[in-house]
Amino acid sequence: MTLISPSIAQKKIAQNLKERRLQMNLTQEGLSARSGVPLATLRKFEQKGGISLESLLKIMMVLGMLDAMVTATMVPQDSFSSIDEVIELETAPKRKRGSKT
Repeated sequence: MTLISPSIAQKKIAQNLKERRLQMNLTQEGLSARSGVPLATLRKFEQKGGISLESLLKIMMVLGMLDAMVTATMVPQDSFSSIDEVIELETAPKRKRGSKT
């Protein structure tokens, strides 16, 4: 796992999205119009990396990257180190609730 600072991550994300925009032959004006993010906000984002989450998600949607963002933030499922852990989980007694009277 690589540890990077939030400011470096912001700049790298901005750079990656700018590269994607250019791959799609979109101008800043075009991306701004399609995403609904003000042009000044988009320019500032590409230069410095600062942007609101909502604006970031709008840009990512237009660039076809929103699903990747959602996937990247998913909570990992439990992983097992041995088959015994799987069997133990399957055979563990289920908790039962008492009835309300």
